[in-house]
Amino acid sequence: MTPNASHLSRRDFLGSSALLLLAASMPGGAVDTGNLEPIIDIHQHTNYGFRTNEQLIAHQRALGVARTVLQPAGRIYGLEASCRGNQSVFDLAKEHPKEFVFFANEVADIEEAREEIEACLKRGAIGIGEQKFRVECDSKYFERIAEIAREFDVPILMHFQHGTYNTGIERFHKILEKYPGVNFIGHAQTWWGNIDKNLDQTVLYPKGPVTPGGITDRLLSDYPNMYGDHSAGSGLNALTRDEEHARGFLQRHQDKLMFGSDCDDHVGFAPLCSGADSIIMIKRLSATKEIERKLLYGNAKKMFGI
Repeated sequence: MTPNASHLSRRDFLGSSALLLLAASMPGGAVDTGNLEPIIDIHQHTNYGFRTNEQLIAHQRALGVARTVLQPAGRIYGLEASCRGNQSVFDLAKEHPKEFVFFANEVADIEEAREEIEACLKRGAIGIGEQKFRVECDSKYFERIAEIAREFDVPILMHFQHGTYNTGIERFHKILEKYPGVNFIGHAQTWWGNIDKNLDQTVLYPKGPVTPGGITDRLLSDYPNMYGDHSAGSGLNALTRDEEHARGFLQRHQDKLMFGSDCDDHVGFAPLCSGADSIIMIKRLSATKEIERKLLYGNAKKMFGI
């Protein structure tokens, strides 16, 4: 796949200009986030949208992120975003161990999945994901992934998308009950759409007022091992479509939600970066400073020990 040259040039220009302006104001040209409250970003990718490692590092620093959890692709598909796999996240974390940690991943329904994931966990991966593959969420293939997570005592980050990835979210409670010792982190369109009890499952980015009590709300409330990743446009949409609901949702699940960016821009600044927009919304909608710090830092630190 060849990127659109004009599109990338514009993004590179915007990103470079923003970072240079910020860097110019700092001693020695470095972006100093030392005086900011730390943020842990649980969801980023290498080569996302053909972004280089250097651009990713600059993007995360611009966001004010202290530690980033890298989510690799499996050996094929690239998470449908040209993302790279296990070796790439291992290499970047090894080069910048104070800034990056990494998960392990593999396509769920291939025979080599167990061997590959186990090998990556043994060399330092702290979780499994992003599991974004064409299987049912309660299939034998996903159960195999859950069994590995149980054996290694690590969480799994899942992309729920109706009709495409980890399908059948209405049955996911069966997995939570079968693997009570495994922490599962929900993410993506169908996960965040289901904050609404009246969701039409075919609508991936619903708008307008939310009726509380959807599948996601219930899973977070009823199962101690279910968590949420507030990343990407889907997570941002859940914060912006009904702010009154979002305030209550964040307060209700303040110990279960974590910030992730999962954006492929080169900027790291609002309004061109959905990750930056999400940070702004979390700060705006958190009822207390304590809740804000849990969502942006504390919950992830507790779960991953970083």
